[in-house]
Parts: sequence; C-alpha cells; structure tokens
Amino acid sequence: MGFFKAYDMRGTFGIDFDLGLVRRIGRALPRIVKGRRWLVGRDCRVTGSDMTSALVAGLSEAGAEVVDIGLATTPMVYFFTAQDGYDGSVMVTASHNPPSDNGLKVSMRTALPVGYANGLDEVERLALADSGDIAQSVGVVSKASDPVALERYVAWQREATDDASFSGLRYAVDCSNGMASLLVRKLFPDAVVINDNLDGRFPAHSPNPLKAEAREQIAAIVREKGLDCGIIFDGDADRAMFVDEHGGFVQPDYLIPVIACATLAVRGASGVERPVVLHDVRTSRGAIEALREHGFEPSMVQVGHAFAKPAMRERGALCGGELAGHYYFAEFFGCDSGVLAARRVLSEVALAKSRGETFSQMMRPLVSRYANSGEMNFRVEDKDAAIARVLAAASSFGTEIGRSEMDGVRLEFSDGWVNVRKSNTEPYLRLIVERRGDIAQWTDVLKEAIDAR
Repeated sequence: MGFFKAYDMRGTFGIDFDLGLVRRIGRALPRIVKGRRWLVGRDCRVTGSDMTSALVAGLSEAGAEVVDIGLATTPMVYFFTAQDGYDGSVMVTASHNPPSDNGLKVSMRTALPVGYANGLDEVERLALADSGDIAQSVGVVSKASDPVALERYVAWQREATDDASFSGLRYAVDCSNGMASLLVRKLFPDAVVINDNLDGRFPAHSPNPLKAEAREQIAAIVREKGLDCGIIFDGDADRAMFVDEHGGFVQPDYLIPVIACATLAVRGASGVERPVVLHDVRTSRGAIEALREHGFEPSMVQVGHAFAKPAMRERGALCGGELAGHYYFAEFFGCDSGVLAARRVLSEVALAKSRGETFSQMMRPLVSRYANSGEMNFRVEDKDAAIARVLAAASSFGTEIGRSEMDGVRLEFSDGWVNVRKSNTEPYLRLIVERRGDIAQWTDVLKEAIDAR
C-alpha cells in the first residue's frame, strides 16, 4: 500500500515518501482544504522535525499562515484546531506504527478529518503532479508558536474530569516513550509512571498497545505492586488501553459502556431520553447490550476516525468508541482523546472500588456474556474470494438474523456474530468471531475457509 491511506498518510520514511513529497503536500493542502490559517504539531519520531519544516515550508509557499505548536499529542492538535478556529491542521505522526515510519493526519475547520474520500485523493493528485523546485533548502518560513498550548489543554482536561474522581486509585501509566509523556505528570498525578521519556525510537516496546508484547511491562508493574489497574497509551496518545488488577487486558470495545456511563454522569443527557453512543462494526454484542441496558441508543459506524467523527456530529452522539481503543466525545468536538477516555475510565474504576469491586469484577458481567476471538489478521492475496468463502462457511452456523455491509460484512446469528473486512490501512483481511458458548468451532471453520485455495 502507498503513502496515502483511507484515513491519513502513513509509511516508511525514505521508501514510501520523502521530504520533497511532504513539501509538495504542504503546497497542495490549502488548495483542497480552503483557508489560510493552519496549525501544525508533531510527535517525537526522529524524522518529525525535518518533516515539519518541509510541511510548513510548503504550506507557507501556498500562502498559509502557520502556527506550529511543536511536540504535541494528536488530540491536542484536534482540540486547538476546533477551539481556536483554524482552517486546517496537520499532525506529523505515524501513530502506533514502527519507528521507521511517519505520516500526516489532516483536519479541516472544526477538526473534521480529511480522508481519501473527501480530499486526500486530490491532495495526492496535486502533490504527485507538482513539478515545482523542491531541491532548494527549506529556509526561513513564516510561522508562529503557542507557548501556553500545553497549559491550556491540561486545564481543559482537568475541568472535563476532576482529578478527585479517581484520587483513591492505585494505578500505573505506560507512555510507550510517546506523546502521553507530555501530560502524564500533570493529568495522572498519583500514577506509577513508566516509559515517559520522549524517544521516537520507542526503545521500551512497540508503540501499539494492541500488541501483547507492548503490554507486558504495564501488566507486570500492576501485578508486582498490587495496583488497581494500568493504562497504556499509543505513540501519539489518541488511544488508551487498560489492564485490570491481574494485568489482564481489557478489550477496548468492552469499555464503551463504561465510558458512556462516566460521560453521562459528567455531561448529562441534554434532555435526550436515550443518548446516542457510537460503536464500530467490530464491537462486542455484549457491549451493545450493555449500552441499551444503561439507557443508551447504540449506533453502528464504519471503522476509522474519518467515519466516526462526522457521525458523532450528524447523529448527535454523546460519545463513542472503537475496538482499536479510540474513544470519541461530543464535548471534545466529536474527536478522540486517549487522555480523556483514560480519566473517565479511572473514575468508574474508582467508583467500583468504593463499592468493594475490583476492575475485573466490575467488567465481569459484560465480558462473560460471550466468548470473543478478538481481531484476527490474515495476509490473503485475493481478499474478495476469501470473504466469499467465509460467508459461505458461516451459513452453517444457523439462521441469519441480521446483516450489515457498511464495512465488510457482519453476520448476526441467535447466539453470536461474525465480521470479516478488508483493512483500510494495512494489507490484511480481518476477522472477528463472537459466540455464546464454544467459539472454537466457529473460528476453526472460518480460518479453514480463509486458508483454502
């Protein structure tokens, strides 16, 4: 796959893209995302500073007025884009990708995402067709800075979720050597903190918390110190994930009802009888059932922030979440914030602790409803043929009682469901199986169907 993806631009520096392309992208962006006022931030990857200089040069050459807030989390860039009324913004990051990668996340006014379906395709066309001189040095460009951006952001987060709501917890935070390091001491004051030195080489472990090896350290710390829970952030801190008091991974979609309840307690329902909460097509049926039981109206969306953020606004959702650990909030301009999600979950864990429950006990009624495979990835040459084989094999699971084709295919049966879809960002076919009772029977059948040639 190339540098331009469905949701953003991402790839290996020096292979998939170079500084010349970044500069051309900067020149193209104001032609597609209209407006002169632009905001730029970056994560701590080793190529980030040079990429930011090239990007700002291109934006300035196109006539943009650029404010560079320097090192930032991705949600910080979203926040200031909307809060301060910028016409467009770019976060220089490859999120959870390996250290050799970098990329660009583009937003328009009010922090709505710019993906391939609504502008990145034209940016790609213009940037690749740009024959302007890029051999010259980046030189001096017109840019300003915001020296109090971090303090403003911290103040907003503290107002959104009071520190006192989780002050009684004993917990740890793993910053993954990424951008959560900027905020952890200010927003998680009582935490045992690890890997909070900014290092774009990510020496401690992968910046992707979905990988089991990335969670080994935080799980060990929680067990060794007898803590209530642990939090791990990805490289750009737009995602937060949890381990319970045993160091066990809490699948992120299970936390959507938890975050919804915490958010409703803080924000209220604004006169809505059943507040809408978004979830993606991979979400556990147990989580969806729990949302309904707590008085919410679940609403399904495609996977990815480019779909979730517009849907948050169009459907008037209170909040939402994804299996990948992104959580969205109406109060945060419909955008995702790992820090806000983490503080909200901590408040619910603290509330459970006051009732005499541990984190795992709090989650057990939801987690125990169905057996869930988690997302399984397969490298397949002909993905369409593999999907057809999966659907044919799943027909043996009983009467189909529902089907969604908004993102791959999700098939509903009386005692479970199956979702098979093509990844929008990686060369994988993705499969999830959930069933009440014996899940191995279904997963074995579907794996065999995918592997058939």
